[in-house]
Amino acid sequence: MLVALFPTLSLVTVIHAQLCQPDAENAFKVRLSLKTALGDKAYAWNRNEEYLFKAMVAFSLRTFSNKETIEISNVLLCNITKRVSFWFVVTDPSKNQTLPASEVQEAIRMNRNRINNAFFLNDQTLEFLEIPTTLGPPTEPSTPIWIIIFGVVFSLVVVGIVLLIMSGIHKQRRKSKALTETGDVEDKYETVVTIENGIPCDTLDSKEGRINRAFAADGEKLTSL
Repeated sequence: MLVALFPTLSLVTVIHAQLCQPDAENAFKVRLSLKTALGDKAYAWNRNEEYLFKAMVAFSLRTFSNKETIEISNVLLCNITKRVSFWFVVTDPSKNQTLPASEVQEAIRMNRNRINNAFFLNDQTLEFLEIPTTLGPPTEPSTPIWIIIFGVVFSLVVVGIVLLIMSGIHKQRRKSKALTETGDVEDKYETVVTIENGIPCDTLDSKEGRINRAFAADGEKLTSL
């Protein structure tokens, strides 16, 4: 019985080797960066991890295409390296061939987050090189956008009002300072005493001229009647 099964198992192994190989039809390459993602807490990639990966791929196809006939045994891995990278294909249970790449790709994209979470990785540390990453849903800010816009506009208005007030105060101070300096100059000018011929004379408005009181007194005596 065992002798009869040995050729069958060998044939299956050969078929699988032909289906799963680098750059084969419907094959996908996977690269994991465990050290980059987990550092000292990085786990070793072993057969248990391979089994989990196969299970996640089979789960993705079963949920995407409702193919309940897909089993873990239909997911084949090959060219596994220590760094870690490998290729995989998914065989069709009803045919001796692999499932179309487009079908596998869409199933992986739909369940990408669940696959990543199973290995504590993300799109950058668990790379399906032939499958574009799926953009995550846009995160909504905890604060509504209209409140943010209102806050920005209100802040700009407040800043503008403060600048106007400060500018007005500054102009008023400059004006008051200029008036004070002008008054001081006029006071100094009015207090100047002119001395002519040794006699102090009061300074009057320049438009009205100057009056020497010594001559004014003589004039009054001569003109009086």
